[in-house]
Amino acid sequence: MVVVTRNFHLAKLIPSLSHTSRHFSVKSTYHPGDQVTVGGRQYPSDHMTNITPHILSHMGRNLHLQQYHPLCHISDRIVKYMYGRYLTPRGSPLFSVHSQLHPVVTTQQNFDSLLIPKDHVSRKKSDNFYVNKEQLLRAHTSAHQCELMRMGLDNFLVIGDVYRRDEIDSSHYPVFHQVEGVRLLTKSDVYGKQQDMKEYELFTPEGPPTHHPHVINILKADLKDCLQGLATTLFGRDVEMRWVDAYFPFTHPSWELEVKLNDQWIEMLGCGIIQHQVLLNADVEERVGWAFGLGLERWAMKLYQIPDIRVFWSTDPGFLSQFVFDDPATNVNFKVVSKHTPCINDISFWLPSDSSYEAADFYDIVRSIGGNLVEQVYLVDQFTHPHTGRTSHCYRIVYRHMDRILTQEEVNRVHSRIEQETTTALGVTVR
Repeated sequence: MVVVTRNFHLAKLIPSLSHTSRHFSVKSTYHPGDQVTVGGRQYPSDHMTNITPHILSHMGRNLHLQQYHPLCHISDRIVKYMYGRYLTPRGSPLFSVHSQLHPVVTTQQNFDSLLIPKDHVSRKKSDNFYVNKEQLLRAHTSAHQCELMRMGLDNFLVIGDVYRRDEIDSSHYPVFHQVEGVRLLTKSDVYGKQQDMKEYELFTPEGPPTHHPHVINILKADLKDCLQGLATTLFGRDVEMRWVDAYFPFTHPSWELEVKLNDQWIEMLGCGIIQHQVLLNADVEERVGWAFGLGLERWAMKLYQIPDIRVFWSTDPGFLSQFVFDDPATNVNFKVVSKHTPCINDISFWLPSDSSYEAADFYDIVRSIGGNLVEQVYLVDQFTHPHTGRTSHCYRIVYRHMDRILTQEEVNRVHSRIEQETTTALGVTVR
């Protein structure tokens, strides 16, 4: 294990830590018909548009493609593993890699093609960054599954940034990176020379197409062996792991792989047998397959002992220099010089009476104004007035600079802007 102990200045370690909040725009609403520019392309806005300039500022960074970035190292190791595990008869890699697909997808790609019900909670505006009612920033790399299968691809990896309106803490960020793996097999791939035997079929002969039990067992064995091998390749042969049954609309059966790290079981990926209807949605017949999805940040945080997800967005050479090595398999423990005492401010307000309030909108405002000075936000109290019926929320905002001690005065200035913008944009009444 190589431990890098080089001291470095952290003023640039977290993007914007050395800047004031005036650098952040909090405009998060567009008038219908306004043009929204995302990744160099323009889209019309409407009532569903909730993408913010703060989120747009992260586009094009492509951390997974930046040489010597820890996410690039993890990505390279995963690709190398898959290349070595699955080969064509000629000995070349079977899997193709797609790492620069545009992040704007349609609701059909992100939800419908994956059998996600119309009323599913994952479709909510409060959970996603919508460009308009028909398009959004992909919430998962699975959004590209059907389009690539429709192109005739049978074995592929999709690597890219994904976007979710998530909670605010050291392990959640509205932009992160995923790897999607898909493997499709024909009857010949599954059964080999036994394919002519009548009892060997891909689907049960009666009712709607359902995977034959033999097929499920074969796919399950290949999938789990593949992912267990990936985990041991990255975390070592002695790593403890276990499978947990899971549910995903687009795979069945489904599992999550948990790895024991620092005496805790951590969910590292989700996977399963692709639902036959998903394949039909992609115009794929007479094939079966499996898919998995994993978050690069989660793997990197555990592998390199990185304690805060904000760190990945650093442009400071002191951070990146810890990962300047040509062999992605090099073992490194990330070192932070210090972690200063936080400043904690609460904000309490009455919610508007029209039930329009969404916590995700408040989180967007906090992120847009406070930037990465904000380490965590959480609800500490809520109650409904017995006479007026109005509901009050109290949130605790934890501010922490990773290079120096924040003064309460400068935190109060940022906090005051958050209060003002929350009042104006969300129609709440600060108490």
